[in-house]
Amino acid sequence: MNRKILTLTLLLAVVPGVATSASVYKWTDENGVTHFGDRQPTGSKAERVNVRSGTSTDASGNRQSPQERLQNMQEHQEDEARQRQETAVEEARRKQRDANCATARSNLEVIANHARIRIEENGELRYLTPEELAEKRAELERMAEDNCEPM
Repeated sequence: MNRKILTLTLLLAVVPGVATSASVYKWTDENGVTHFGDRQPTGSKAERVNVRSGTSTDASGNRQSPQERLQNMQEHQEDEARQRQETAVEEARRKQRDANCATARSNLEVIANHARIRIEENGELRYLTPEELAEKRAELERMAEDNCEPM
């Protein structure tokens, strides 16, 4: 019985020391995926993670100062803001193109379905001539071609 207790006590005393002596590395691959492992990867920069404190350092032992970390964080936030702005601009362009496409198709349908189209000029109503209709149709077809997705 004493031997079992002595063995158990010795085992409990040794296990934490063995567990903390293992190194854990953290690295990010080219796809932006973060990995953890017990071996330092070849060909990529890795940080050694202190398992007890949860902090990490470069595998080479270099730690970033708080100013460097702040600067890196600010650069990262600026990059994200720039990407969000570019995405918003692209979204606005897409919405404008969709609206232009819908307008062009609607107007082309009106021209195709109505023989005579009346417009207002200087407070007076008049009908478009066949030449004016052909010009409008060509203009609307160009607008549809420029703004509509191919079907």
